[in-house]
Formats: sequence, structure tokens, C-alpha cells
Amino acid sequence: MSKPYSPPHLSKVYEALTAIADNRFELVSDTELKIYSSSRGKYYTVTYDPKTNQIMSNDNTAYYTHSVSYPMLALLMLRGDLKYDPTLLSPLSNIIWKDIMTKHKNDYDAGIVEVLSSLAKKGVDIASLQSKIAAIYADACKLTLSPLGKRLPPPKAY
Repeated sequence: MSKPYSPPHLSKVYEALTAIADNRFELVSDTELKIYSSSRGKYYTVTYDPKTNQIMSNDNTAYYTHSVSYPMLALLMLRGDLKYDPTLLSPLSNIIWKDIMTKHKNDYDAGIVEVLSSLAKKGVDIASLQSKIAAIYADACKLTLSPLGKRLPPPKAY
């Protein structure tokens, strides 16, 4: 078995919740997910074997950094393996993470700051949101997920 994936960046929890909030996914089965990027220009395929704790996604994060990615987290959330508060979905809907991260040259922390600032201006309780996301992130960091099969390159599209 190959080495486990590195834990996700905190931003990947936000991105996974946005994908769920925007209904940008198709649950093919209990262990397979097709998830569209925030630009909707491409989709990723995630497969998971809960018996072996192995997972594979053909997204950039999984492929290039060997880290747990937002498509992986989304599948685990949709399966119920990674619990989240459904009240997080509405405030995190309609966020185009690709554009935000491109603007910040993939500085994930700066992207989160921009999103939280925007949400605060809309009256969202940022402390509560961050607390709930921190709990999901803590659970996600406890996961020991290894690659399932051969690495799959990401699709070439915006």
C-alpha cells in the first residue's frame, strides 16, 4: 500500500461544503462521486473503498500535492463519514473558489480571508461558521486515507 495522503488544507473543507451547497455533484454510488469544479468547466471522479480506507480523485490537489482534496471530503461528507452542520451550506453557496484562488495565486489562507470578509458583510456569524468548520477540519485531519489504485491526472479545462 502506498503512503497515506497528507491532511487537507482548511480551505478544502470550505470548498467541499460549497460544492455540496451548490449541488455540483452526482453521487454515482455510495462509494463513487462525480463532482464539478466551482467554474463548472470540468468534473472530477472520486472513488472510495471504506473497507481499506483507500480513496482516489483525479483533482489537482490529490494529484500534485498528495493531499486530501475537497472532492474527497465532499464524498465523505455525503456518505456521512465526515459530519457537517447543514446550516453551513447556505452561507457557503455560490462561491467561485477557482477565481478567488487564482486571484490570490493559490494562497489558500488569503482566499479564506476574502470569503469570510465577504460573508461578514452579509451578516453571517463568522465566529460560529469558523468554529463549525474547525470541527470538521479536525475530524478530516484524523483520517488516514491512502490512494486507491493508480494516480489519475486531472482534467485539462478551466
